[in-house]
Amino acid sequence: MKDAFGAPQSLLVLGGTSAIGLATARRLIARRTRTVLLAGRPSPALSAAAASLRPLGAEVRTVPFDALDTASHEERLGAVFAAGDVDLVLLAFWVLGDQARDESDPGAAVRVAQTNYTGAVSAGLVCAGALQAQGHGSLVVLSSVAAERARRADFIYGSSKAGLDVFAQGLGDALYGTGVHVMVVRPGPVRRGGPGGARAAEPFATTPEAVAGAIELGLRRRSETVWVPGALRMVGSALRHVPRPLFRRLPV
Repeated sequence: MKDAFGAPQSLLVLGGTSAIGLATARRLIARRTRTVLLAGRPSPALSAAAASLRPLGAEVRTVPFDALDTASHEERLGAVFAAGDVDLVLLAFWVLGDQARDESDPGAAVRVAQTNYTGAVSAGLVCAGALQAQGHGSLVVLSSVAAERARRADFIYGSSKAGLDVFAQGLGDALYGTGVHVMVVRPGPVRRGGPGGARAAEPFATTPEAVAGAIELGLRRRSETVWVPGALRMVGSALRHVPRPLFRRLPV
């Protein structure tokens, strides 16, 4: 359950090595979150992620989880909820893929779609059902600005995120009034390696820390949709209505 100040006491991160997931965990631990579960494929990176959080004062455990192994989701995630209530689930796994390669390799494109959409739908439904059974909790789903409109540069990735975005919105409607809160987060391109890192020059680029801050604020407000940065909300709305012949010529 949340504490007297409204902070979640327990956090499950699906995609335990996600930079956004870890930034969110650090931020929430500082706000009194005491149990963090990092779910992902067992690896040195997952172990290192857990080790990086333990000195901050929370109990941190790893959970074996593979987004592509949907047959195992109910058993693996069900065991997490059977061990105790979870206040917040952050669905933070995704793969960007390589647009040029994936266009010529349908198998690679399918892997992007299965990870970002099929795996997320499976895990999202399992967690939503468990949250509803316990009668409280929040499910935060990381979408993307790429879900707003197909771009030539990343339409395979964008289409998978668009499907996830619509799914999460519908799930939120289905769970309305049950005590379970669903929040969709649409970040711009996320910088890696600091302000000068990859993707830093892209318009409306953001950072894992900025997304984590927006998630925390959105949870306090019980928002249903969060854009990071906030100005993307108006930009996305405008781009949806640009005629396709013109949109093809835009540098987006």
